[in-house]
Amino acid sequence: MLFLVAALMLMGILLGTAAHVPATVTLVGTAAIAVWLMVFAVREWAGRHHRAGRQGGSS
Repeated sequence: MLFLVAALMLMGILLGTAAHVPATVTLVGTAAIAVWLMVFAVREWAGRHHRAGRQGGSS
């Protein structure tokens, strides 16, 4: 039950903020988060790809 209260409070804070700021601010924040996640995903993929290639040639 406490988890539900905390979840509803968090949703109210987040959705309340998004509802009261201008749409451009919300869109800029959304774009910034999307870019950050894409950069993270590409770095993770490149790191795994680089490590996989290095393991095969070192034996």
